[in-house]
Amino acid sequence: MAQTQQADETVVVHVQLRPRRGSTRRCLAELAALAAAHPAVAFSVTGLGKDERVVRVTVGVELGPREAIARFSPQAQAAYTFVSDLFTVLYDHMPVYAAEPAAAERAAAEVLLQAGEDVVVPSGLLALA
Repeated sequence: MAQTQQADETVVVHVQLRPRRGSTRRCLAELAALAAAHPAVAFSVTGLGKDERVVRVTVGVELGPREAIARFSPQAQAAYTFVSDLFTVLYDHMPVYAAEPAAAERAAAEVLLQAGEDVVVPSGLLALA
């Protein structure tokens, strides 16, 4: 039973975008445009953080159930294409693979996504999940 549960578990890959502070809004707009180009891919902003130079926007992309990934399912293929586009289209925002965001970064992302209309972000970005 545990083996079946593990096979059905959805795998999420995290990619962190690191726009310079002055280009965060442009990064989010480009991410929203990329989301529109890949409507079949399930992903969300899973973490937000910052340091003195950059804002860290972590995006969690669902690859699908572990077993389906091994068979390179259509969902997995679409997700891999999306991740590839994250690295090529958003290259200027220094994308890197990342671990799951820490609790504070997840909480910051939740606040952003729950704020909805109160936060000035490109339309469509709040509905990524």
